Amino acid sequence: MDAILQTPVDGFRFDNGPSGSCCKPRNNLESGFTCFKESESQSLSSPTERSTLCSDNYPVLKYINDMLMEEDLEEQSCMLQDSLALKAAERSFLEALQEDQPTSGSPEESSTRRYRHRDDDEEDNRKSKLPAISVVNELAEKLEEVLLVCQKNNQGEATPNKPGRAKGSLNRSKPEQPVDMRSLLMQCAQAVASFDQSRAFEKLKEIREHSSSHGDATQRLGYHLAEALEARITGTMKKTTPVETDVLSKTPMVDILKAYKEFVLTCPTLIMCYNTSNRTIFELASKATTTLHIIDFGVLYGFQWPCLIQALSTRQGGPPKLRVTGIELPQTGFRPSERVEETGRRLKRFCDKFNVPFEYSFITKNWDTITLDELVINSGETTVVNCILRLQYTPDETVSLNSPRDTVLKLFRDINPDLFVFAEINGTYNSPFFLTRFREAMFHCSALFDMFESTISEEKDCRSLLETELIVKDAMSVIACEGAERFARPETYKQWQVRLLRAGFRPAKLKKHILKEGKELARERYHKDFVVDNDNHWMLQGWKGKVLYALSFWKPAKKQ
Repeated sequence: MDAILQTPVDGFRFDNGPSGSCCKPRNNLESGFTCFKESESQSLSSPTERSTLCSDNYPVLKYINDMLMEEDLEEQSCMLQDSLALKAAERSFLEALQEDQPTSGSPEESSTRRYRHRDDDEEDNRKSKLPAISVVNELAEKLEEVLLVCQKNNQGEATPNKPGRAKGSLNRSKPEQPVDMRSLLMQCAQAVASFDQSRAFEKLKEIREHSSSHGDATQRLGYHLAEALEARITGTMKKTTPVETDVLSKTPMVDILKAYKEFVLTCPTLIMCYNTSNRTIFELASKATTTLHIIDFGVLYGFQWPCLIQALSTRQGGPPKLRVTGIELPQTGFRPSERVEETGRRLKRFCDKFNVPFEYSFITKNWDTITLDELVINSGETTVVNCILRLQYTPDETVSLNSPRDTVLKLFRDINPDLFVFAEINGTYNSPFFLTRFREAMFHCSALFDMFESTISEEKDCRSLLETELIVKDAMSVIACEGAERFARPETYKQWQVRLLRAGFRPAKLKKHILKEGKELARERYHKDFVVDNDNHWMLQGWKGKVLYALSFWKPAKKQ
């Protein structure tokens, strides 16, 4: 087995509790191991390295293989799902205690179904436990390309083909009659909003006659939004605990990795965010002192950092010390920080291989409760705050007068970073009015379903999982839930700009050569309908003219 899989983790100590840190790692690079040829050991901002931040496949392969060797990988669920599920449980705990018994047979049956599902899951988990080596043999070949598409192919390797539009494969006993699915959905939503349950269920029945979870983009849109509308009706009628408890089902981590691989191969969203961010951070680090401190709000599994670590190892004059403070929401169970600790161990082993001095600390709690004193920020180090596609899950002022979202942004400002990296979904479906919110969510989801239909073959097993993880769960929250139970609260990039300016930030210039490379990457490797553009200091990503994601860089308006 590759040497990196055998690297011990002695010298990497974590403290127990919601936050912790590790001591400095040893730099025990094996003799003869190099990640770049000598001729390639130069600044990545030079013309010869401008094409990519990750010009070598080796580091990311090893990082993923390291994850595959973990014995409990198949039993693990997505870290973000667990965190959001825990927050939902906390919000509904008091309400659940007040319920003596179900109000009707239907809700009782639905709780029974949930417990039976859990029992089935436990039985399946017992049957599916395999030795670690069998997990590797089965999955390594399928997962080895995960995260590798953050690079352009400058070594003559085959690049992923741009998939064509997938053909529908529904078996129908009679010809499908054309329907205006959006009109049907809006009629149903109007009936729901006016509490006309009879008409709402009538429209739901009509929608389901023309929809399918495995049909074309329009049929999938109808199917899943109908599910969300029904959840809103039944959730209101039964007065049960929040419906997101069912939404946030535990998807095995192995399946998440498979779907992630397909997503980055076919959609540039994350790759563009990671690559653009890492390039900008690296240019900042080239002028840094001896330490680069990245405070990553939403670190998850650390997928963003392998490419940056490799790049830092080639910095002229030697790599800086890399400090990473991983911030996450607490996980369910008795060890709320266990998964974030695992991320630190992986990054530590990875840095050891590239001879990059490394220190890791972590905090696992709701972000708006974190104080500046909990973040150890040393004078003289270059500090970067990083938050990629996660702040929409922090409640805003419509949930609490003391907006947790603004509280987190104030914390970012109080850190006084040299750079703040920010990316979010460009969402217009955060209105307090249900019909407005539903209509905007429908348009947003329609674009995403169309994007997946055009880029991912219907035969791919991961397509439904991707749609569930990236579309359906947020849509269910936005449509079926109200108040504190609605965990997805996106805003447009212009709304985020107002918040950031109000928090005391000023926009940092988006480097033209980095933006140009991003546009070339999207044009050369991805579907022609993906759009990469800019609006002043924002880098925008979209599909067929609709802006879906936005990224920008910020600095404190007045450096303290």
